Amino acid sequence: MRFMIVIKSEPKAESAMPDPSVFEAMGKFNQSLVDAGVLLAAEGLSPSKDGALVTFNKGKTTVKDGPFTEAKELIAGFWIIQAKSKEEAVEWAKRIPMGGEGEVVEVRRVAEISDFEGVMPPDVIAQEEAMRDALSGKSS
Repeated sequence: MRFMIVIKSEPKAESAMPDPSVFEAMGKFNQSLVDAGVLLAAEGLSPSKDGALVTFNKGKTTVKDGPFTEAKELIAGFWIIQAKSKEEAVEWAKRIPMGGEGEVVEVRRVAEISDFEGVMPPDVIAQEEAMRDALSGKSS
């Protein structure tokens, strides 16, 4: 199973750059994920001032450029890992070298096509599987 671990932050924390020791600790943590063979992807995100919110309402879209100061929490970065269970993914999340107070990471299972069987039409499932195979380099 794949899990996404999301680092949350408050808008006011976006302007503060972490201490270099945090980057070093995070690098060691990331290397431990690589060494264990569980890391699939990991990235930090630029501040919300560089982003945009796209809102959909009754067929119309609205775009609002960042920063997202009214947000209660933002996503600062993420990992996608391969784990046998939610408990294993949580154990990895507990090892993240967070240094502040009240910091939160969220662990969520990445949905698989099989989660949508019986809900998603079979032709859409086949199309989705073909796309995922193409992205992963598998031939259909």
